[in-house]
Amino acid sequence: MKVTVLGASGHAGSEVTKELARRGHHVTGIARTPSRIPQGDNIQAIAGDVNHKDDLLPHLKGADAVVSALMFSDAGPDLMLDLVKTAGVKRYLVVGGAGSLEVAPSVRLVDTPEFPDEYKPEASVGMKFLERLKQETELDWTFLSPSIFFEDGPRTEKFRLGTDSPIFDADGKSSISFADYAIAMVDEIEKPAHSRRRFTVGY
Repeated sequence: MKVTVLGASGHAGSEVTKELARRGHHVTGIARTPSRIPQGDNIQAIAGDVNHKDDLLPHLKGADAVVSALMFSDAGPDLMLDLVKTAGVKRYLVVGGAGSLEVAPSVRLVDTPEFPDEYKPEASVGMKFLERLKQETELDWTFLSPSIFFEDGPRTEKFRLGTDSPIFDADGKSSISFADYAIAMVDEIEKPAHSRRRFTVGY
């Protein structure tokens, strides 16, 4: 498959890029600083900015899927949906956030007292992004929320999937490594199971 990854230089984007290439897919990784994109067979690193639509379109056209690993505050849903649709790509996957996950009925993580204030603005924009996606009927989209703790760690290939609530381990921690998150994302690209839905991943 041919997959374009926007934000391919970040923690999640770089791991998704590497996982795709590891499985033999052809990846176009796009970032403002392409030197930070992983190098390797099947990876083409491109300098790009989502605000420069005409420059990006040639690198999206012909892709089987587009993955967005960008900050929500840098790339709003209307901008991203227009970009992907104009490129003619039907499959769109988003590296989501955990703030919109429900820790109790109608209680989102971002609304709890423990949620750090410094992360609330980005989490709030991410929730609006997800709500906009839920109205989208043209694109085949998927929004993958990480666990509460989204961090560096090993590629274990041992994790669980959920829907709208955080996944906790036996010790009560909700976490996932960037590497294992990438496995779940690429699994979804290869074998779609959450079309026009959000899901989550954790240990």
